[in-house]
Amino acid sequence: MKRSPLIVIFTTVFIDLIGFGIVIPVLPFYAEGTIFNATPRTVGLLFASYSIMQLIFSPVLGGLSDKHGRRPVLLLSIIGTGIGFFVLGFARTILMLFIGRILDGITGGNISTAQAYIADITTTENRAKGMGLIGAAFGLGFIFGPALGGILSQWGIQVPFIFAAVLCFANALLLYFRLPETVTPDHPAKHRAGGRSLRNVVASLKQPRLKFVLIIYFLFIVAFSIMTTSFSLYTMFRFGYDATHTGYLFAYVGLIAVIIQGGLIGRLVKRFGELPLVIFGAFCFAISLFAVPFVGPAAGGLAALLVGGGVFSMGNSLATPALTSLASKSVGAGEQGAVLGVTQSVASLARAVGPFLAAVLINSSIAHLGADGIPHYMSDQSLFVTFWSAAAIMLIAFLLAFYFSRSASIRVISGAISQTEQSARPD
Repeated sequence: MKRSPLIVIFTTVFIDLIGFGIVIPVLPFYAEGTIFNATPRTVGLLFASYSIMQLIFSPVLGGLSDKHGRRPVLLLSIIGTGIGFFVLGFARTILMLFIGRILDGITGGNISTAQAYIADITTTENRAKGMGLIGAAFGLGFIFGPALGGILSQWGIQVPFIFAAVLCFANALLLYFRLPETVTPDHPAKHRAGGRSLRNVVASLKQPRLKFVLIIYFLFIVAFSIMTTSFSLYTMFRFGYDATHTGYLFAYVGLIAVIIQGGLIGRLVKRFGELPLVIFGAFCFAISLFAVPFVGPAAGGLAALLVGGGVFSMGNSLATPALTSLASKSVGAGEQGAVLGVTQSVASLARAVGPFLAAVLINSSIAHLGADGIPHYMSDQSLFVTFWSAAAIMLIAFLLAFYFSRSASIRVISGAISQTEQSARPD
C-alpha cells in the first residue's frame, strides 16, 4: 500500500493543497493591511485572476497530459505554483501580487491531471471513492494550510507564501522519484490525443448528462468561492477575528471534509448513488449559507458558527466528488484527461465568477470604523446579501440536481418498459 500510486498521488495533491489553503485566510490580510493597502474589491480580483488563468489553461494541460503523460504535466504545474508563491512572498507592489497569482493559475492544472491519473487506475465502480481522495486532500489542505498560514503569519505576513513555495518544490521532488506514468504507449488517450481538437471537446459537452453535471458543479464552486472569499472578512467584521483564528475555522471545515471524502464517500455512493448525494449536499449547503449571516457573538456565538461551517462543509464534501465521478463516467478512457480538464476549467471559471461576485456584493463604499479603530468593509446589509446570494445559487443547483435525477429515473423506467414490450412481442 505504501508504494501504491494512489498513495503517491494523494500525497502530491495534499502537499499542493496545503499551499492552496495557506492563501485563503492570509491573502486578504496581506493585501489589505500591509504596504499594498488594497481594497476588498482588489482582494476579490486577486482570487479571480488565479481562477481566470486556470479557466484558460486547465483544458490545455489536460490535453497535454493525455498526449505526453501525467507526470510531466504535474511536474510543470507544481514547479510553476512554487515560483508563483515566491513572487507573492517577495512582492512589493500590487502588480507583483497579480503576477504571482496569474503565474500560479497558468500552471495550476494539476488537480484535473491528478483526477485523470486516478481515472486511469480505478474502475468505474470505485471512481467516486478514488475522486474522494482528491476531496480528502482538499480537506487536509483546509486543515493544515489555513492553520499554518495563520501561525506562520505571526513571523511575518509574507512568510506563509515562502513556506508554501518550499513545499511545492519538495512536492515536485516527491512526484519525480515516486510517481509512475500511467499513459503508456497502448493507453487509449495516447491514440486519441493527437487527433483531438476543441471541436471534439465541445461535442462532448453536448451530452445531456455531462452538461447537467458541469452546470451543477459550476454552481457549487461559485457558491463555495463566494463563501471562502468573504468568510475572512465576515469573521473579521462580525467576530473581530484575525488570520490565525480564521485559519483555525477553515481547518475545522477541512477536518469534516476529510472525514466525509476520505472515509465515507465510497460507502455512501455504493448505498445511495451519486445523484442523491448531490441533491442532499446542495440542500445542506443552501441552508447553511442562508443561516450563517444571522450568527454573531450575541447570536449563537462560536458554537453556532461551527454548526453552520460544519453543515456547508458536509454539503460540499458530499456533492463535489460525486459530481466529478459522474463527469468521469460520462466518457471513455481515452478522454479522461480532456474532459476532466474541462471539468477543472469549469471549476476555474466558477472560482473567477465567485470572488468577482463577492467583491461586487461586499460594497466598500459603506465601510465604517469598527470599535478597534480599524475600518471594516462589510456591513450587515452587504453581509446578508453576499451569503444569501450564494444560498440562492445553491438552491438553483438543488433544483437542477433534483430535476436531473427525475429525468434520469424516467429514462431508465422508459428503457425498461421498452425492453419488456420488445421481449413480449411474438417473433
